[in-house]
Amino acid sequence: MKYISNKIVCGALSMLALMGSTSCGDDFLKEDAGHLYTDALLETKDGALAMAAGLYGNIRWHFGYEWAYGITLYGCDEFTNGADLTAEPWNTYDQRLQPLDCTTALGAANNNCPPVSGLWNQMYYGISTANMVISKAVLVSDEDSRNKAMGEAYFLRGYNYYRLFAQYGGVVIQTEPANGDVKKNYARSSAEETLNQVIADFEQAYNLLPTSKWRGNGTWTKYTAAHFLAKALLFRQSERNSDWNTKYDKSADLNRVITLCNEVIAACPLADNYSDLYQRWTGINCPNEASSEILMAAEHNGDATTQGRFGNRTYNYFSPQFSNFSDAWVRRGAYIGEMDFQRCRPTEYTYSAFDNVNDARMWKTFKTIYGLNNYAKSAAAVAESNPGVTAEQAPNIGDVGIMFILNSKNDTRDLEGMYGTFGRGGQAHTFKNPETGKWVPNAFVNFLHGQYVLYNFGVSGNTATSNVFCGINKTADGSRTAEKGDAHRDVIMARTGETYLVKAEAQVRLGNYQEAIQTVNLLRARAQWKDGEDRSYYTDGSMAFLKADGGMADNSIAGNNSNCKDASGKTMTMSEAYYASHLHKSTYYLSTGIPETTEASNLQIASYSKLPDEDEAILAAIGASGDYERMLNFIFNERTRELLGEWNRWEELSRAGLLIKRAKAFNPEARNGITAGKHELRPIPQAFIDALQNEDGSNLSDAEKKAWQNPGY
Repeated sequence: MKYISNKIVCGALSMLALMGSTSCGDDFLKEDAGHLYTDALLETKDGALAMAAGLYGNIRWHFGYEWAYGITLYGCDEFTNGADLTAEPWNTYDQRLQPLDCTTALGAANNNCPPVSGLWNQMYYGISTANMVISKAVLVSDEDSRNKAMGEAYFLRGYNYYRLFAQYGGVVIQTEPANGDVKKNYARSSAEETLNQVIADFEQAYNLLPTSKWRGNGTWTKYTAAHFLAKALLFRQSERNSDWNTKYDKSADLNRVITLCNEVIAACPLADNYSDLYQRWTGINCPNEASSEILMAAEHNGDATTQGRFGNRTYNYFSPQFSNFSDAWVRRGAYIGEMDFQRCRPTEYTYSAFDNVNDARMWKTFKTIYGLNNYAKSAAAVAESNPGVTAEQAPNIGDVGIMFILNSKNDTRDLEGMYGTFGRGGQAHTFKNPETGKWVPNAFVNFLHGQYVLYNFGVSGNTATSNVFCGINKTADGSRTAEKGDAHRDVIMARTGETYLVKAEAQVRLGNYQEAIQTVNLLRARAQWKDGEDRSYYTDGSMAFLKADGGMADNSIAGNNSNCKDASGKTMTMSEAYYASHLHKSTYYLSTGIPETTEASNLQIASYSKLPDEDEAILAAIGASGDYERMLNFIFNERTRELLGEWNRWEELSRAGLLIKRAKAFNPEARNGITAGKHELRPIPQAFIDALQNEDGSNLSDAEKKAWQNPGY
């Protein structure tokens, strides 16, 4: 299979680079020095296509470090922070989220706090290179090559301006190559001008790009452009732009959105099973990465020379801190597909948004069981420290080490009376696994007697910084060859599952509520349990570690010693630790309390006037009333169920005018800091503003600098 070979060209510099910042150097994938690309070469078929291939490297930046989640998932309704506070200002909206990058001197917990200037700088790197490609590729005589190169350049420029617009509002628009000129005088375009530039670029990409993935997996196609063009048009008709969007024909924009979505849906069908998107990642360049549903992905592979500074670090951010709270019963290592950096802790809203009986997406997303992979205490010690537990009930290697029961708020069972009390390792508790009768060292539950209690189990004792939560598996990667090594799986950036929801939202905005329900029902049909499906089965991308367990190949370190020991004190190999860790089970039946079944489930909604119980509870919590407000929020509930953790929640909520209300309702850590009229946009980086000059070369006055800044900063 053919995969994109990326080259990056640094002859075109970012906005800050023009002002004396460092060049993009060794930031991305395999690179050739920019000076090797002469103007004459760039005007040839091969030269233009090679330089256009380099554009793909720019998107890898999004997933290389803490900004991946900080600027996209924090401060919303779905996730809050765990005990690690690296990116805390982005979640709490406190005074540290300001135009200056937050350093330890300005109150950051450490030096890894996502910088306000990060997205700004990196998007302009890509824009500058795209401008160069556009200016040169237009001279390529071969029409097919010319269109491909220019289509990719227009797409990246449109995408980068889309991200800038979504975060900052109106920004500086540059559509001509810099050609090495140092410029310090810029005008800030309005939000309207910026979004219209986005739409124009996506239109160009839509008209120029082919329908095939001619470069291999990850190729931007006509359908990639159609998806983002639909999103941009939807953005134009969204609440954040209500002060100017009435001059554009609402019906025309939204019907075009629907037409574009229909085109994508017809050409790029959904994967048959939701688990094929994330759970069943079997190794580097595995077949599921070629799914027709994937419209855009940041590609990664096992070639160390392509890693660059911004490898895939997303596996760090969604797991609870089990190496801390488990009392050494569960240890981390490359044999487990994720690191327990506990950055993104799901909120009560997130767990409650799912129908935990009928929605398979919940159980194909959340990791509810970790196998016991390290013999931490003798049977006698277990019995002595946990009154009510006998030595015969002590667990061994391969038993359940951590268990999360994701029950619903209306669960009326006396779970502690049935199975024993809950607690983490090091806390006396008595919970026994009903399947084996063995004591579970770490047993947690979402709700007891109608009260949310999961966040009470954290080591800190503070619900605002709990390190105990049930995390998601969409980034798990068992191909890593070191505990903190680079991950190799692609990161999905857009897929047809979202296209359905873009279409449904357009239908809601047109007042066609029942049509929107019909569109969502098509997506929900994929989320239903299939006839004969084992509802308690679980896997994730950790399976890439061993071929015998479904991976494409054995990890090169599989035979090495692990950091785990068995009951005899013998050090286990990585393979043995892997098998102990991955039990391929979920807590589905413990969580739901229903009898075992292999029947298909039903998630279909009959009418927009009566939404599912979980949605009605959410709508009541935020006081949503009227068909439009109810249905718009329903779409965003469905986005949670379908797209949880997929890197765009903040931008989507800001777009639809729902950020403030939903963050206040569902994110306790964001509630007191987030402010309407301010936090719908990010601050313009102060380093950029301070470097600006007037046309005559004089520095900007304080008043002129303030005029550049977004409201409230």
